[in-house]
Amino acid sequence: MGFLDKLKNKAQKAKGRSKEEAGRDTRDPYLEAEGRRDRMAGGAKQVGEQAKDAAKEARDTFKR
Repeated sequence: MGFLDKLKNKAQKAKGRSKEEAGRDTRDPYLEAEGRRDRMAGGAKQVGEQAKDAAKEARDTFKR
């Protein structure tokens, strides 16, 4: 819903992407898995924010 929440989610996805790449480069499967987990968590939170926005728009539409 908030701009900061969306920004934090994008930052988490970016951090996960870099961890995943670092894990691949160093052949560290644990770091790669941790990066994948961070990236997926950020994406899931982003979907939640989009659902909140859609619900708010629907509520505002029927409010009139």
